[in-house]
Amino acid sequence: MGRVGVDLYPLQSGVGLDEVESFGRFLGGSATNVAVAAARYGRRAAVITRTGADPFGRFVRRALAGYGVDVRFVADVPGLPTPVTFCELFPPDDFPLYFYRFPKAPDLEIRADELDLAAIGTAGVLWATVTGLCAEPSRTATLAALGARPRGALTVLDLDYRPMFWESAAEASRWAGEALEHATVAVGNLAECEVAVGESDPMRAARALLDRGVRLAVVKRGPDGVLAVGADGAVAEAPPVPVEVVNGLGAGDAFGGALCHGLLSGWDLARTVAFANAAGAVVASRLACAAAMPEYGEVAALLDGVPA
Repeated sequence: MGRVGVDLYPLQSGVGLDEVESFGRFLGGSATNVAVAAARYGRRAAVITRTGADPFGRFVRRALAGYGVDVRFVADVPGLPTPVTFCELFPPDDFPLYFYRFPKAPDLEIRADELDLAAIGTAGVLWATVTGLCAEPSRTATLAALGARPRGALTVLDLDYRPMFWESAAEASRWAGEALEHATVAVGNLAECEVAVGESDPMRAARALLDRGVRLAVVKRGPDGVLAVGADGAVAEAPPVPVEVVNGLGAGDAFGGALCHGLLSGWDLARTVAFANAAGAVVASRLACAAAMPEYGEVAALLDGVPA
């Protein structure tokens, strides 16, 4: 549940947008990418989002359906354009993003009274994002969706903090804290954990998330890999997977879709985190986000030492 849009990514690397000559058009948006990633592993996935009533909105639906993602919960918002996002490519670790979500992104117009709460409540996993809390009516809808989940169900909050969407980090922290009350899994990088729980040290951040009531805290540490800590005392770490980075954007969403697959499969924590970490590495070695999401065999091959 959350963000969707069209990614316009440069086909030239190492230059600014003022020098780029051509772009590729791709499906994008964090929650959307996670749904596509999960579908790659054969999962039945749907995304709750909104687009503009425009050609890019039609592209979003067509692309989602082509990736095997159910579009029944994707609706138009007349008068608001489907968002587009540009990036710049400066591998291996600098990928500035430019969001065009004006005057307001349609995916922030999801309304609580439009939700299929029965479908949300019975889904094997719900993935929601902190970005969905940055404006109304999406904030109320996101909290309603989280609240519709049975106690103990796999309910993931992606800490997904984008400062340009918020008035302040304090405001984001406030609403992230409320959403965490409904989550059983929290996922975020160090900067996002600091906003959500005031901790940027990986283990302290994980413990702080567990103190908020989640059963699993996953902290992405960038070049230092991933740390996952369970409320049952389980701890798993996955080191970085070496690949030639093309575009680091989308790697976290690939991680998310693979994490969902591992959790739904009942894998142990170490296997789940290693698989998700490798899925993120595969996507970092590619240009696009949704279109780059790997299938199971590609991730398994990377884990076996085959270059992505």
